[in-house]
Amino acid sequence: MTGSGIRALFLDRDGVINHDGGYTSSAEKFEFIEDVFSLCSAARRSGYLLIVVTNQAGIGRGYYSEQDFFILTEWMRERFEAEGVPLTDVFHCPFHPEHGIGGYKKDSFDRKPNPGMLFRAAEKHGLDLKHSIMIGDKDSDMQAAHKAGIGTRCLYLADKHLEILSRAATHTIRSLREGIALLSGSVDG
Repeated sequence: MTGSGIRALFLDRDGVINHDGGYTSSAEKFEFIEDVFSLCSAARRSGYLLIVVTNQAGIGRGYYSEQDFFILTEWMRERFEAEGVPLTDVFHCPFHPEHGIGGYKKDSFDRKPNPGMLFRAAEKHGLDLKHSIMIGDKDSDMQAAHKAGIGTRCLYLADKHLEILSRAATHTIRSLREGIALLSGSVDG
């Protein structure tokens, strides 16, 4: 699925934008990761759209509501706007095939490692996925990006994730600042 040359920097939320404290559902518990705004600023200067793609099984598990997610997302978007790096879009998947409750208990093509959210973003915004970048902190992020045909798939290895390996990743980084270098090199992917 290829668009008109419009590139995106896809970001997972929990563990890439904010520290993953486990089912983050309120601004009070949302702590931005160092350099996320610097990374996004560099991406915007390089012509990338900023798109968040996030599994939100906490909704499906009943830990917080979809409305709670939308309130937090609006707050997060306002913070990005205030930093001069407005997000183009946010896609989420509230479903979980085993632990979802009620209508949220289902297998979804949107739930990473499936590529549904990435395909929906590409269709909505006319994206060139081959020349786009995905940064995630889990192998499921890398698998989804690989299945979607995203050329640069970057696994962000925070200190607590040193053991994660991913055959689907094309790069690994230890800080988001390291991700800035990928922005100019992604067209080679």
